[in-house]
Formats: sequence, structure tokens, C-alpha cells
Amino acid sequence: MCGITGWISFDRDLRTPQAREQLDAMTRTMACRGPDDHGTHVEGPAALGHRRLAIIDLPGGRQPMTVTTPDGSVTLVYSGETYNHVELRAELAALGHRFTTSSDTEVVLRGWLAWGADLPRRLNGMYAFAVWDAREQRLTLVRDRMGVKPLYWYETPDGILFGSEPKAVLAHPLSSRRVAADGLRELFTMVKTPGHAVWDGMREVEPGTLVTVDRTGNRTHTYWTLENRQHEDGRDATIGHVRELLEDIVARQLIADVPRCTLLSGGLDSSAMTALAARRLARHGESVRSFAVDFAGLSENFVADELRGTPDTPFVHDVARSAGTDHRDIVLDSGALADPALRARVLRARDLPTGFGDMDASLHLLFEAVRRHSTVALSGESADEVFGGYLQFFDEEARAGGTFPWLVRLGDRFGSDSDVLAPSLLARLDLDTYTRDAYAGAVREVARPQGEDDFEYRMRIMSYLHLTRFVRVLLDRKDRASMAVGLEVRVPFCDHRLVEYVYNTPWALKSFDGREKSLLREATADVLPRSVYDRVKSPYPATQDPAYGQALRVQAVDLLAKPSHEVFELVDRDAVTSLARSTAPLTHQAARRGLERTLDLALWLDLYHPEIDPD
Repeated sequence: MCGITGWISFDRDLRTPQAREQLDAMTRTMACRGPDDHGTHVEGPAALGHRRLAIIDLPGGRQPMTVTTPDGSVTLVYSGETYNHVELRAELAALGHRFTTSSDTEVVLRGWLAWGADLPRRLNGMYAFAVWDAREQRLTLVRDRMGVKPLYWYETPDGILFGSEPKAVLAHPLSSRRVAADGLRELFTMVKTPGHAVWDGMREVEPGTLVTVDRTGNRTHTYWTLENRQHEDGRDATIGHVRELLEDIVARQLIADVPRCTLLSGGLDSSAMTALAARRLARHGESVRSFAVDFAGLSENFVADELRGTPDTPFVHDVARSAGTDHRDIVLDSGALADPALRARVLRARDLPTGFGDMDASLHLLFEAVRRHSTVALSGESADEVFGGYLQFFDEEARAGGTFPWLVRLGDRFGSDSDVLAPSLLARLDLDTYTRDAYAGAVREVARPQGEDDFEYRMRIMSYLHLTRFVRVLLDRKDRASMAVGLEVRVPFCDHRLVEYVYNTPWALKSFDGREKSLLREATADVLPRSVYDRVKSPYPATQDPAYGQALRVQAVDLLAKPSHEVFELVDRDAVTSLARSTAPLTHQAARRGLERTLDLALWLDLYHPEIDPD
């Protein structure tokens, strides 16, 4: 896993000292993503930068990587992992290619030489890469099918800037820090418009997409989308095929030349993945390491609510015992979670004030702790989107449509930005209309298979929305938090073969016993403790310690003492004052959302100095 960046300027030669320094500045922003090595490549109008986190072929995978042909050079900067690189290497060798390293990077580069823009369809993995082809004077940006690895680009008068994260692009003087009305709308809704990057003029390379740039301009080509396919298998065959896919996926994603582990929550997804990984490694006489996040005193003082009926730790320990993992709990306290320095690290990792609060903070601390022991971690992320695990999949109001399913009860469960944003700003942004239009546009993308009844089509729409919008929010969160500490997190449930198969499985099969994720549960029943098999879905944990909420109030009072702070153009001072002065305990996420959002916005304004233009 790595960080990539670059600058294409067709009207100039980038081999000047000033241009090289600008490239170096962009590349330095990616240091957290690649602490092991760095490199740059400058060739006429092209300047490419790379930071490396070494995972496979530690001495041989240096980048940028160049192959010289009789007609000119082809150079690659690559971030991610190609899980079928062994098969592709053999196929390329049969075509006459000769390899000088055992890295998957060289497989991708020589694959590009052999197959060009058809290469991404052959890749199984998570990746974002850029290829500069000096023969054609053309740059191509490529992103994996599900959007596991990020990639951003920014059009300039004579080319583009690009990077794994916005900070790489923002480090160049040609970029703008303006955030216009639609950027703010993306910040304050949870619609995740494909391609939108909040920063004005910046775009995300959409998942499953190539962007080509040459002297005539830029073009976008989609090489993968979710497509409707007839599902022919019955229940037993479907369960069996899901298990076969999972066995193969986990085996591929365990390959690494560095220590690896699993992230274990005690829920169905991470437990199934951990158990399968443990079985696979046991064949080679190895045990799997597992890590879980916990909060000081949570198990002893846990209070059940609508989302979380049980604490995670007892189930985590059941899985660790059953699978024989080398397990460690990472126990966090409220003081660490509320530390302003941690908030700053989280915000710099995300480049945006996301408002996830303690869930972002605890994830960052978990990854910091895991990185001391492992370089690669397997996660259960995305199984809920693939198999239908969220409460909204069973909520009649959410099923009925009209808005994105996760928004139906989002405010009640996690709090609403509208409670704290300035009324004048809300009036100008009209978030309801923006959300409604985004939803209508997303639904129009979903073709209805011939003969599919109304209910199955409605559930297909719900699955599609989760797999093309909601999952990208969580994948981005996971990538930024992990790469901020140099940890590669792999997501087996995002393998496109599994996603395609389960997406086209009728809902009647996905929930054949009336429960969430029926297919996944039955496909892995033999490796799960009974306690986990019976457990109801519980989301990522949040602290219930009132001391955390009190620390937020103290920080909010300090902010209120700065009446001229720019944040009060975005949030309502009276609303923040009311939250800060209240004595009600802030043990629930919804109750503290307003303070967390306010503090994030204030810090973002201080650190990034965005040019806010809501009109």
C-alpha cells in the first residue's frame, strides 16, 4: 500500500528545480501512506511521485517503476494490492515478458504494456494507479471496482494534478482551496455523490473507472459497474458458492511478506473472516493475530440502546478462543478520545470535518496500536452492504423509498447537523432538495430486470444504493484512518466476484430465515461460535463514558470564547452555547453530534483555511 501523486503540464518542461520542488512537496504529503521509501520520476511534461509501504517483494518493488520500449518509456505509480498477480505473472511470462522483481507492481506495469486499458478488467484487488505513457504523451488514472483505494484529480489549464488524497493536490499552488455550495452540501449530507470531492475543481476518480489525459483533454471510461444477472442457484447452492468464494478470497488476501492480522469485533462479518483466516493459516502451522477495540469500563457499565444490544468484548473473546487466535484487546479511555491533538491527527488524515467524532478517534487509536504489531490487517468492512445487514434493510419506511435508506433514522440514531448549523446557511444550501435530487439520480441508475416483482426491485435498489454510495463513505474512512499510520487494511467482502454474485441473489434468499445476512451466517456457520451465530447486528462501538461528553463541552466553551472565529459563520452560536452549557449527560452519539461537528469544523478552518463560498 502506498501514496501516489503527480502533475502533468503539457505546456512546460517539469524538469526545472521549481517544478521538482513542487512535486516533492506533493509527495511529502503522502509520507504517512508510505513510510518505507519514496521516489519521483520527471520526464518532460510529466512528474510522478510515490511513497511506499512495502508489503510484497520488500527490496524489489521500488517506484516509480519504468519500462523502456523501442518507442519510448512507460512509467507507473501504484497504490494497492493485486491478489491475482501470480496468475497474471504466469500469463504475461507466456507472452514473452521477463520480470526483474517479484512485486505485483511490475505485474501491473507489464500488464499495461500487454493489454493497455483492458488490464483493469483482469485485476482482482484494491488499487489506484497512474500510468504515464511517453510514447503517446498520455496519462491514465485507474481506480478499483469498489473504490477501496482513493484517487483524486484536479484539472489545470494545460493538464492535471492528481493524488491519493486531497492534501497531495492541495499542496500544489495551481489548486484552489475554495469550497462552494455543493461542496458544503456534500459535507452536511450523507449522499456521497460519485466523483464529488468537496473541494471546488477537484474530482474523485470514480470506482471502476479510467481517466485518460493527453494534449486534447481528458476522457472518462467506466470498465466496471454493478450489472443485473440472472441468479440460477437454489439456497444450498448459493450458500455453498458464497463459502467457496470466501475461502478463495481470504486465502488470496492473506498473502504478504510482512506481519498480518485481523480486526475482530465479535460480529458476524469479522468473526467469519477471522475464523476462515485462522483455518487457512493453521494448514501451514501458523496462527492468526487478532485485535479488537474496547473502551475502559464499557463492558461493566454497558447500557443497551436501539443500535447496540450487547457489548462486543464477550463475543470477541468467544471467537478468539474458538479460532485459536493470538488476540489482543486495545482498550481506550475517554481522555485519549477527547484529546484535541488526536482530533487534529484525525482531521489531517481525512482532509475534511466528517463529524464521526469518537468513532473516528477510536478507529485511529486502534490502527495506531495494531501498526505496532502488524503491517497488514483484514477487516470485515462492507459485509453489511453486500449481504444486507443494516437495520434499514428491514425498516418498512426505509424500504418504501423517497430518500437514501440510511438517512431515514440517521438523525435519531447519530444526531443531525441541522441542529447546530446556522439557519441562514441551511436556507442557502437547501439540503433537503440536494438530497432528494441525489437520491432520484441514483435510483435512475438501477435497471429493473424483466419479471422482477415490486418488492425484489425495491430491495435491489436498496442494495445498489448501499454498494455505490454508503459503502464508499466507510471505505474512505477506513483507508484514511489506516494509511495515516502506515497500516494496510484489506477488505475481503469487497471482492468484486462476491459483490456481483450476492447483488444478484434475490432478497428472499439473502434473508431466507428472516434475519440479516442469512447467506453469510449459513455459509460460515461451521466456523462460528454459537454465541456469534445467534448475535444480532451491532455497529462499530462508541464510548458511553460521560467524561468524553464533558470534555467536548469544555472544548466548546473555549471555542465560544473566540466570538470572531470563522466557524460561527457556519454554525449557530446559540445552539452551540446551549449544548455546551447543558448538564444533560452526553453518553449517546446523537446527543453529542452537534458539539463534535462544531469542533471539527473549527479545527478544519484553522488547519486548512478553506475559502468558503456558500452562494
